[in-house]
Amino acid sequence: MALSRDKKQQIITELSDLLAASKMTVVAKYEGTTVKEMQALRKRAEETGSTVKVVKNRLVIKAASQNDALKDIDLSELKQMLLYVFNAEDEVAAAQTIKSFVTDTNAPVEFVGALSPEGVFVSAEQVTALADLPSKDQLIAGIVNLLQSPTNNLMSGLGGNLHGYLDAISASKA
Repeated sequence: MALSRDKKQQIITELSDLLAASKMTVVAKYEGTTVKEMQALRKRAEETGSTVKVVKNRLVIKAASQNDALKDIDLSELKQMLLYVFNAEDEVAAAQTIKSFVTDTNAPVEFVGALSPEGVFVSAEQVTALADLPSKDQLIAGIVNLLQSPTNNLMSGLGGNLHGYLDAISASKA
């Protein structure tokens, strides 16, 4: 069933808003993916704050042309059956969601690239590299752990020495 002009304009407006808010919009081929797998991907994406959209490429191109940062971007890669994953909070969450989904399910989803908010089309290889990065929360946890490490080591050392002294004192009393 063909979409009415009003419905298309409504979708373009929604896509334009998603593109403007997204820190990285990942584009992937999904041909051969079952409906059940797509539902699982949408659910997983929702858990990470991402939004999955399957829309005609023409509508995405039209929505990108309405965005000042994206209007000059080369979108010639947007061919075939594609899905778009938007995330307004984390640059790598969308790519990580797709990668972990493919790893867990062996679904035939593969990266085509990504649209950055600066108006750059990121290649599939670069998106794959982004997907391998730790998440923002993991990086913060790693830095906190690194900063706490000297304190923890000092406390362990002092605790060990204190136990040694207490053992020596109790042995001398016996």
